[in-house]
Amino acid sequence: MSSLPLEPAHSRPAQGLKSEVSVPGDKSMSHRSLMFGTLAVGDTEIRGLLTGDDVMATAEAMRRLGAVIERDGDDFRVSGVGVGGLREPALPLDMGNSGTSTRLILGMLATHDLTAVVFGDASLNKRPMARVTDPLSQFGARFIARSGGRLPLAVQGTADAMPVRYVSPMASAQVKSAVLLAGINAPGETTLIEPTPTRDHTERMLRGFGASVTSEASNEGLAITLTGQPELRATPVMVPGDPSSAAFLAVAGTIVPGSALTITNVMQNEHRTGLFQSLVDMGADLALVNPREVAGETVADVQVQSSSLKGCLIPADRAPSQIDEYPILSVAAAVASGTT
Repeated sequence: MSSLPLEPAHSRPAQGLKSEVSVPGDKSMSHRSLMFGTLAVGDTEIRGLLTGDDVMATAEAMRRLGAVIERDGDDFRVSGVGVGGLREPALPLDMGNSGTSTRLILGMLATHDLTAVVFGDASLNKRPMARVTDPLSQFGARFIARSGGRLPLAVQGTADAMPVRYVSPMASAQVKSAVLLAGINAPGETTLIEPTPTRDHTERMLRGFGASVTSEASNEGLAITLTGQPELRATPVMVPGDPSSAAFLAVAGTIVPGSALTITNVMQNEHRTGLFQSLVDMGADLALVNPREVAGETVADVQVQSSSLKGCLIPADRAPSQIDEYPILSVAAAVASGTT
């Protein structure tokens, strides 16, 4: 235990927040840019990559699967192995605490002729993986896991993958992404049907790398179909700013008197930006300016000025697009007049 003396923390009223600021790169996009760069032919240049522990665990796993990943300051270069070119790792893949990258990498491994062991930290090793390994087994992969499908987990990828049509019993972007990543190295068309739409970062970025991915409403839900064994082409990726991080600054700029903030380069994927719409509904002076497309995603600068918020009814169907932002939304609701 540290012997350093404890010192009190002091909180003082803030003056107006006036600045142009940026937020860290989006974690979901960071994981995927490394994975798709690995599966592409050529060198993928990535800027704005989030460099936290979870993403760095993904980078190390990609190296063990054959990619060459170099860093130059804030820029990364991924020299890919191409679809079907993953190398059997000599050592287990340590995914740290990242459930997202673990589930996605299981999809990558499932349709490559290799054997790998995947594990994580004590927390990740308690999390069930069966909801991913069950559909991946339909491609022909085999999995050996602890009870409940928990890590550590051994994967025996299949050399003779078959395309799959999977009707997901749950709305899960991670399950969808794992199935699509497996489908990349399977011949023919792989289709996943989800009961309600989920985050679509995987589909968007796959298209950016040259894959054919379609989405179509059906009687069973939203059908996402991928044409397998494409030649993914290396492409520059600018990872947009994380909307969940921007949410805290947007609320601060709204509730601190005299504020005028511009948050640059923030992802505006419709499945991630419910918080911004909720603030507008509450009366926030918030605008999206300079919209553009980056790596298949819409990006904009968020301008916000201090405002008087009022309580409002926030619809239940907005929950998925602001599921991570309810704590900071509650702060805005506490400051607003009336009931939210």
